[in-house]
Amino acid sequence: QVLLVESGGGLVLAGGSLRLSCVASRSPGSFTRMAWYRQAPGLERVLVARIDSGGRTNYADSVKGRFTISRDNARNTVFLQMNNLKPEDTALYYCNAYTILGNNFWGQGTQVTVSP
Repeated sequence: QVLLVESGGGLVLAGGSLRLSCVASRSPGSFTRMAWYRQAPGLERVLVARIDSGGRTNYADSVKGRFTISRDNARNTVFLQMNNLKPEDTALYYCNAYTILGNNFWGQGTQVTVSP
């Protein structure tokens, strides 16, 4: 079993920044990939950004140039730096870990609210 604990969410004005953290029970480098997803009320959970074991990253078009995913294997932590936040970024943000065996693990989520 893998535990993922997110933190760093909160209320911020549009144009502000937040940094989300996801602490895993083992090194992020041991997963095939780790990712951040978000889910707004009434909508499906969608991919925001992901980083694979080789360090390659992908982003949703809506966050490119504003969000950056990174990891610190020594601290078992994956980060999501979010800059120039917009009201449409408001959502519950989830950390995800995917293993080579096809197992998916999720954190409990951290709320991000962006006020106009």
